[in-house]
Amino acid sequence: MPDGHEQFNISLCESLTDVPAQSWDACAGTENPFLSHTFLSSLEDAGCITPETGWVTRHILIKDQHGTLLACAPLYLKGNSMGEYVFDWNWAEAFERAGGNYYPKLICAVPFTPATGPRLLVNGSLSPVLQFELKHQLVTAMANFASRAHLSSLHVNFISEDDRDVFVDTKYLHRVGIQYHWNNNDYQSYNDFLNALTSRKRKALKKERRLAKDGLTIHRLNGNQIQAHHWDAMYQFYMDTSTRKWGRPYLNREFFALLGERMAEQILLILAERDGIIIAGAMNLIGKDALFGRYWGCLEEIRFLHFELCYHQAIDEAIERGLKRVEAGAQGEHKIARGYLPVLTHSAHYIVDENFRGAIAEFLNHEKHAIEHEYALLMQDSPYRQS
Repeated sequence: MPDGHEQFNISLCESLTDVPAQSWDACAGTENPFLSHTFLSSLEDAGCITPETGWVTRHILIKDQHGTLLACAPLYLKGNSMGEYVFDWNWAEAFERAGGNYYPKLICAVPFTPATGPRLLVNGSLSPVLQFELKHQLVTAMANFASRAHLSSLHVNFISEDDRDVFVDTKYLHRVGIQYHWNNNDYQSYNDFLNALTSRKRKALKKERRLAKDGLTIHRLNGNQIQAHHWDAMYQFYMDTSTRKWGRPYLNREFFALLGERMAEQILLILAERDGIIIAGAMNLIGKDALFGRYWGCLEEIRFLHFELCYHQAIDEAIERGLKRVEAGAQGEHKIARGYLPVLTHSAHYIVDENFRGAIAEFLNHEKHAIEHEYALLMQDSPYRQS
């Protein structure tokens, strides 16, 4: 391992097949399943990451003089703004009205995944000083790549607290957003959680869960419990929901098959069944400290069933596993009533053109104040009893 004085070799790779899984995962760690070599390579291998879908792999790698991978970041050239969840459509329109080409751009993120996590991945066995230096190397190298390639911008989405600090005092602009997370305050059961709520909210959720499950059997499946027909059903639900909500699905059946083959132990499927027929389902990924809700769908509309499968059952599972939180995906003020409180999310943006950067900085300053005001108002709707 380097002692901090060697010359780093910085390069880009066009596929994770060029990077040994063990080397990538030594940098990505085990906390967040979306950063794993398995998850990201499954997106590539299934053909979800292609120029046709607007995603072109350009992962950035930092190696020492012996070829050992020290740091990396999931990086993509983007030909559109689909599947990012940090919306910049208005930026693209403004830049192109001014005569520029907004696309292609660079994005450092997990495709199709609005989950906060590390983006600057550094081998955890290195000294803290060297880790910090390597993160700065990644930040600088990505910005230089965007500038040299004459791209409009670079966007680093859903960054962790640790990564956010690295972007301070650079030319990256800071943006905030809002999601809704459930935090486990050492609850031993779902009833413990209910007892933390106001009486009115507690009664409402008990009734909601009772009505949602009426006549249904709920299954929570993990690992080898998940069979091919379960994935068939889950893919059908995903296609129905994505077609109705987004207009185009991002993922294909092959991707779901690869997840089942490669990382079933980190998958939780929550399925609702009536008379032996699966009528609804939700898919989650299991991290070291968190449960991440991703996809949901149903064959028939049943009142409160979405809340049961996506929120209440997720809380049940998190408590049983001793997980610290549930991240239930993007958007949704209705989550507050189910105990999922608003949290601020963060992204960093490098705008190459100086004039455009100034305009975006002014916009983000106004947006930040608006979001912080919205956050304060949303917190007033907390269902929890005041201590």
